[in-house]
Amino acid sequence: MKLLAFETATEACSVALHVDGQVLERFEIAPRRHAELSLPWAEALLAEAGVARSQLDAVALSRGPGAFTGVRLAIAIAQGIALALDRPLVAVSTLQVLALRAPADADHVLSSIDARMGEVYVARQVRVDGQWRLQGEETVCAPEAVTLPDGTRWFGVGTGFGAADGLLADRLAAQLDGVDAQALPHASDVLALAVPAFARGEGMAPERVEPAYLRDNVALTLVEQQAARAAKQQS
Repeated sequence: MKLLAFETATEACSVALHVDGQVLERFEIAPRRHAELSLPWAEALLAEAGVARSQLDAVALSRGPGAFTGVRLAIAIAQGIALALDRPLVAVSTLQVLALRAPADADHVLSSIDARMGEVYVARQVRVDGQWRLQGEETVCAPEAVTLPDGTRWFGVGTGFGAADGLLADRLAAQLDGVDAQALPHASDVLALAVPAFARGEGMAPERVEPAYLRDNVALTLVEQQAARAAKQQS
């Protein structure tokens, strides 16, 4: 099985290639360089593995949530390749991908990405029979609104734990066994989810893939910015 994967939903950019159980990857924290790096990296990985584009079985991507521009870029690149080759796409959640950065012995993971504008993207995931299962819905909200079920211990991963001076980590400290606020999603982890998904027949037509934005507004209006500043000054 041969899959090419793209992950550009955060400040990190990565591309990975799965070839019959072996994985090659390029990864770099490269804000605003995702469009510049993604396709050349893909070509380099294919050349390194001696694989032609026509030999790919599918293309995988992280569909968000994350940076709007990065999410759109991954979908556009993956769709372009898949349509040209008449291959399916396998789209996975960026927050689920991020959960794979947690320690191997963590069974409950809260993954979170800084959503800017005073909010974070969050998802609770639990390991069941060796597989991660989403608990509840993926959401975008203020750090103050994030809760965890009582009686369980969690590990936190992602830049959301460093947002707002670490407010999320501070609020949930009593229920967290640890936090990695520097963790970023990798394309190799996209493959870790996409390869078994493709084997289960979960590939889809490229035109059917939708981004997971979780919110529609990409910037606060001037009135919203002024209101946010006023509320902050009063708090």
